[in-house]
Amino acid sequence: MEDQREALRKIITTLAVKNEEIQSFIYSLKQMLLNVEANSAKVQEDLEAEFQSLFSLLEELKEGMLMKIKQDRASRTYELQNQLAACTRALESSEELLETANQTLLATDSKDFPQAAKQIKDGAPVIDLAESLVADNCVTLVWRMPDEDNKIDHFVLEYRRTNFEGPPRLKEDQPWMVIEGIRQTEYTLTGLKFDMKYMNFRVKACNKAVSGEFSEPVTLETPAFMFRLDASTSHQNLRVDDLSVEWDAMGGKVQDIKAREKDGKGRTASPVNSPARGTPSPKRMPSGRGGRDRFTAESYTVLGDTLIDGGEHYWEVRYEPDSKAFGVGVAYRSLGRFEQLGKTAASWCLHVNNWLQVSFTAKHANKAKMLDAPVPDCLGVHCDFHQGLLSFYNGRTKQLLHTFKAKFTQPLLPAFTVWCGSFHVTTGLQVPSSVRCLQKRGSATSSSNTSLT
Repeated sequence: MEDQREALRKIITTLAVKNEEIQSFIYSLKQMLLNVEANSAKVQEDLEAEFQSLFSLLEELKEGMLMKIKQDRASRTYELQNQLAACTRALESSEELLETANQTLLATDSKDFPQAAKQIKDGAPVIDLAESLVADNCVTLVWRMPDEDNKIDHFVLEYRRTNFEGPPRLKEDQPWMVIEGIRQTEYTLTGLKFDMKYMNFRVKACNKAVSGEFSEPVTLETPAFMFRLDASTSHQNLRVDDLSVEWDAMGGKVQDIKAREKDGKGRTASPVNSPARGTPSPKRMPSGRGGRDRFTAESYTVLGDTLIDGGEHYWEVRYEPDSKAFGVGVAYRSLGRFEQLGKTAASWCLHVNNWLQVSFTAKHANKAKMLDAPVPDCLGVHCDFHQGLLSFYNGRTKQLLHTFKAKFTQPLLPAFTVWCGSFHVTTGLQVPSSVRCLQKRGSATSSSNTSLT
């Protein structure tokens, strides 16, 4: 009997163990079922997100293709309309030419027949260099005809930029720009940017029948101050793009990350290099600050790449009015990497502050003078190195804002600073005539503040 009880106990124990195993297995199955449901839901969610992303991408591609089609259609329509207008003008000229030809055929004098064409062909215009003028980024070209009796309908003027003095070369990188329909014997080109040293000009006369020969081409000098922004000097939080600068709060961190990825040393990477100009200047330095470290800390500064060591120079800068702080001026190359414009004896600037309260000041050697004038959105800078004058103007009205009087002991570089904002520099400008007149009359001297020099 005891043996039977012992066997029954073993059976009961075995059944209890098996029961626990079954319960554990059932729990595992339930967990697996939950996992399958969760995983399938996650996969479904990911799949929907992926398809949504694909749909968005396809929608963007669709919008891009539709925009391209619309642009191509507008461009083609514009070209066809221009061709239609040109053909219409050609038809009108053809009708006028036909009428002129019929009148010529009816002429009794045999010499009258080729006279209209021969006169214009034989008498090319002559450009009068003595009367032509280059000033204020404008060129006024004056010419005359050898024979004042020519029956001229209009003139055609062509011009192009060049860096070569003397007679125009046959081959140039810059194309001829054409201006048609000129009725007088002079023409003024306005709003030019003199980013090359010279300009070539030539003129031809036209009547109803033919176009004449071009005049002897001439070359005029177009002196102006050209420079680029030296990105290798800029603070890491300034994003330099050609002559434009924008504050980038993440600039330093991004540069550090890129530098670490590149060489693992955590060194500062340089932003976009300053593009090279068409003609290298002997005053342009590989780095405006002699290869030293870029500006850092709270000196959100960038320098120009061309030294000023003589003569008169002028440039303008437009800044975003919402910029919290902005400054423009000049500095020695020795300006320290931690030094802010106007805070030391190595820099002079006009400073606009829109942070907390608005202020408009002239700064030098850590001294400031409040300016009693509206803050313009465009500032002009005129530097007369030998006279020791640095003047600032309203770039639009040419109103004098302030003049520093100093004895510059080193070459200067254009200097700019901006915090939480942006600006754009305009170079290739001549010294405006109004600025020269103000300086000659002594207006600049009378408005200077000797305490800042």
